[in-house]
Amino acid sequence: MDFLNAMGGTASGFFGAVIPFLIVLSIVVFVHEMGHFLVGRWCGVGVHAFSLGFGPELFGFNDRHGTRWKLSAIPLGGYVKFHGDANGASVPDPDAVARMSPQERAISFPTQSLPKRAAIVAAGPIANFILAIALFSGAIYFGGRYETPARVEAVMPDSAAARAGFQPGDIIRAIGGSRVNSFTDMQRTVSGAAGSSLTITIERGGETKDLVAIPESKEDVTPFGRHRFGRLGIQGPKGTEARLVHYGPLESLGLGTYETYFVVDRTIDYIGKLVTGRESPDQLSGPIGIARVSGEVAKVGGIGGLIGLIALLSVSIGLLNLFPVPLLDGGHLLFYAFEAVRGRPLSERAQEIGFRIGLALVLFLMLFAAWNDLLNLGASWGTRRT
Repeated sequence: MDFLNAMGGTASGFFGAVIPFLIVLSIVVFVHEMGHFLVGRWCGVGVHAFSLGFGPELFGFNDRHGTRWKLSAIPLGGYVKFHGDANGASVPDPDAVARMSPQERAISFPTQSLPKRAAIVAAGPIANFILAIALFSGAIYFGGRYETPARVEAVMPDSAAARAGFQPGDIIRAIGGSRVNSFTDMQRTVSGAAGSSLTITIERGGETKDLVAIPESKEDVTPFGRHRFGRLGIQGPKGTEARLVHYGPLESLGLGTYETYFVVDRTIDYIGKLVTGRESPDQLSGPIGIARVSGEVAKVGGIGGLIGLIALLSVSIGLLNLFPVPLLDGGHLLFYAFEAVRGRPLSERAQEIGFRIGLALVLFLMLFAAWNDLLNLGASWGTRRT
């Protein structure tokens, strides 16, 4: 009986994670590919297929323009195949283009002008950023935000804050010149600055002064995986002091745009530290980690939590696709940059080598992220058992 209960709980947990994950990922991928599709259509390029997922087609239909809209068996991405593409990754097919009639060449992606091709490729990531801004802004406009005063209630002994000279009653006004509106603002900035020197402007007794603090690096294993963060060692006001603040449309749009920028900035900062050896790669997550997070968010945060997760994942996918790695959108844009400088495209051989290197890098990254997910899953399971 215990075995059956355990199996039932495992199955329930599996579907409770997979279904929210598929919803979240499908929305983000659909918007990304729709960006490519719409700009491609506006530029007069023919579209053979719009696929949500990879692999064998499960079902689909043809629209009046001859585009095949389909849902495929492997729900871990998607693609738009334009006329003249060899595959869904927009790898050009020179032989097919050479055999085309003038009418076909006119609607072929590889024969379009450089600005048109660049716009079509960039449209996917841009669509992801627009989706994130819209979701963040909408959540702020319709739901408001709880804000707690950025006031120091207590300072932990022998902490970074104590060494910097913080005192109870200090009000944090800015960090590095950027205004701080709430205790949460301060926490978010400090969390991503472990080991970095921060100039923090405080108000004390009606006067302002600058304190310099270096947040300590802390690590925690949560149901969402391994998390490393910076900590000053101060306590803020009690939750009872939090107040719900509502914003107008323009203010909400500004805050939603800042939220998107914040995610991009934190991600680029992490990658920079990763490349220079100041950060560990164990925080990278793949589909397994995203599925776990989706399940936990759906369980704890409901629809509102999933909307926030969609926005966060949309920013991440948009930014990832801009990396200058062949096969990704950023790799195509890199090739186009070389073409703009040289006055002609890179040779077919050079592009082929680039795409092979890009494929190897993408596969390695996916396998490494999956390995991290399994390690974090084991660590989280061990934490729960103890």
